[in-house]
Amino acid sequence: MFLTGHLLIAMPGLQDPNFQRTVTYICEHSEQGALGIVINRPLDLDLGEILSQLDLTAADPELARQPVLQGGPVHQERGFVLHEGPGDQPSFDATLAVSDTIRVTTSQDILAALASGRGPRRVVLALGYAGWGAGQLEQEMAANAWLSVPATNEIIFDTPFEARWRAAARLLGIDVATLSSDAGHA
Repeated sequence: MFLTGHLLIAMPGLQDPNFQRTVTYICEHSEQGALGIVINRPLDLDLGEILSQLDLTAADPELARQPVLQGGPVHQERGFVLHEGPGDQPSFDATLAVSDTIRVTTSQDILAALASGRGPRRVVLALGYAGWGAGQLEQEMAANAWLSVPATNEIIFDTPFEARWRAAARLLGIDVATLSSDAGHA
């Protein structure tokens, strides 16, 4: 089963500091591997700072204050914009439709659109991504490192960052904080 469009919820026993207590949105998952964006690790950086590095200024000061996330340990200099779509939005140079309502864009034209007020209304900007080689995510799932659940726009765009880990697990009816860090198989 491929997990594109799902949230990966780190189990309490996952000790890798890159993923401890994270929620990762899976943008792509196939036999070749998987790519996801961690959606609950804000950096000490906001969208306004990213825009100013590109000589852009946000028309909306609230948008400029939006935190940028640490999307994962791979290529942390590379930006990813999760956003709603398609609606009446312009198309961008490098966009992948992850689901009917969620897109990920990696081209800078979306940043210019956001700065001018013509971009998607709900966005999450991340630097870096999480990547898994062929079969690696499946092995980690079998080892009980992660729970998975179909993603909701509310968790990705509306839930406060610090509440996303528990909120994602609640979609499964689980209080993740009460789970044991010991894995077992029946």
